Amino acid sequence: MATTLPAIAVAAALLLTTTMTMMASAYSPYQPSSDWQDGSATFYGDDSGLGADFGGACGYGASDIASLYSTYTAALSTPLFADGNGCGRCYEVRCANSRWCNPGSPSVIVTGTNLCPPNWYLPSDNGGWCNPPRQHLDMAPPSFYRLAARVAGIIPVQFRRVPCARPAGGVRLCLQGNSYWLLVYVMNVAGGGDVGDLAVKRAGDPDCNYVHASHNWGITFQVFGALGNKQGLVFKITSPQQTIVVDDAVPAWWTTGVCYQGSNNFY
Repeated sequence: MATTLPAIAVAAALLLTTTMTMMASAYSPYQPSSDWQDGSATFYGDDSGLGADFGGACGYGASDIASLYSTYTAALSTPLFADGNGCGRCYEVRCANSRWCNPGSPSVIVTGTNLCPPNWYLPSDNGGWCNPPRQHLDMAPPSFYRLAARVAGIIPVQFRRVPCARPAGGVRLCLQGNSYWLLVYVMNVAGGGDVGDLAVKRAGDPDCNYVHASHNWGITFQVFGALGNKQGLVFKITSPQQTIVVDDAVPAWWTTGVCYQGSNNFY
């Protein structure tokens, strides 16, 4: 299934690449369910919880947020964002030890889709909520309201990493660039939610070896190679503890600026 992807400035991607490489990277092994950790949470953006504001630093567009993640998203502080490796990871969050917690302290599961940048002009205990080393989630408003009253502003939370359920089906691959340099946006990843490695080859060609992709920024991987578009593309994608092959997403005569979705996903 193919959908149109809005054009994204390559210059912006390269700028983000430079910026993100200056931040601490931490690609950690995925555990089916981690222990609860202490952190804090706020909310940001349009009250609907939808739109491009909720996915910029990772590479998600407004249509991706609406169709794949809805209002269950969060911008992650630097330690959780992990140089873009945190994009796509899922966290269960619950309000903890605050008079503003909703009755019963219900939890909500959100996907990391953005960066909450530091604000070095404010102290980390008074406005600089996303300053390292704080573990902070700046949530889409509807998700935050599941936890606490709007008037709270900021709340102490407990959070843990959990498996990602993706009811929208298989992995979605959005393509930019050209047949010699391909920028692949990897979305709707189930299981661990993040991608550790990606390789691509031409379909139906027994002599064609996989071309390894390097992590560019956020959810994007870049492939340097003359792939051409006369044949479909086969993607080998590795997430923590599992590797899958997506061979039914990108058909022959594929084009950039389009998103393709396969039937395969993790777990």
